[in-house]
Amino acid sequence: MSSLKYSTVLIKVSGEMLAGDRGIGIDTAVLERFAAEIHEVQELGVRTAVVLGGGNIFRGVSGASRGMDRSQADTMGMLATVMNGLALQDALERRGCHTRVMTAVKMDSVAEPYIRRRAVRHLEKGRVVVLVAGTGNPYFSTDTAAALRGAEIGADIIFKATKVDGVYDADPVKHPEARRYEHITYMEVLQQGLKVMDATAISLCMDNDIPIVVFDASEAGRIARAVKGEPIGTVVSNHPVA
Repeated sequence: MSSLKYSTVLIKVSGEMLAGDRGIGIDTAVLERFAAEIHEVQELGVRTAVVLGGGNIFRGVSGASRGMDRSQADTMGMLATVMNGLALQDALERRGCHTRVMTAVKMDSVAEPYIRRRAVRHLEKGRVVVLVAGTGNPYFSTDTAAALRGAEIGADIIFKATKVDGVYDADPVKHPEARRYEHITYMEVLQQGLKVMDATAISLCMDNDIPIVVFDASEAGRIARAVKGEPIGTVVSNHPVA
């Protein structure tokens, strides 16, 4: 443990990542790979929490844009994250990795209610804690949930596993000349309107001084490399790197 850079980490995995190339639903091969990598991190002795999105099943904002009530649509999106969490728990426990799913929306027969002190205790006992249902409130993204839970559990860092290899000054798909940052401050992200996380999540991390690492997790082994402190992706923090 003493050689590790971080003792407690939070990994944010979007629903789109779980869908793989299918774009919707859960790609079993991708799920199994993520489970293997998260298990590897846990076996390093790192206290590991995971926040999952639900966009592979239902995205609240998209539902609202098609005329649904926003609160109703966001609630459906929260339930989608629970499905992803149960799938990840199953994949982890089949590997012998002790896991607890904790939900911000009460559903006692499915998962434990999220209680901060209980979540911390699970982490201390070496269990992977999978946090689902966002913050339990509509109008808040799972990125905000990741920032909030990271602060609550005392995470040293938040890893955002995406399909892009870092933060760019423009959309690299539309602008091939876009420049990738190795490091950027929270304030620069907010001032430039960069799509790292939503503004609420960035502000929470800034106020609580929790660094964010944004990296491409589509290749095997990237999560473990990031947690071991290898230079990967883009670091977002309060202070520029000298």
